Amino acid sequence: MAVYLVERDLPGATLEDLAAAQKRAIQAGIEMTGQGREVRYIRSTFIPGEHRCMCLFEAPNPEYVREANERAAIPFTRIIRAEDLTPGS
Repeated sequence: MAVYLVERDLPGATLEDLAAAQKRAIQAGIEMTGQGREVRYIRSTFIPGEHRCMCLFEAPNPEYVREANERAAIPFTRIIRAEDLTPGS
């Protein structure tokens, strides 16, 4: 399955806001997967000084990632295909 990077500009976002958005992204993925459209939130990286957040999702296509973010009501600037280079355990 492909990995997609979701870029966000989140001026004024607090850690509480980010935690709530993360929960909504996870839940949207669970709901969509249950409906036969597999998408999974992986993780986020927030850059406080720039108010930017980058989130990784796994899905077969970018449309599912877009839908998950729209369902979760989390704004984004773009969704692009990426390679997750996390080392194996």
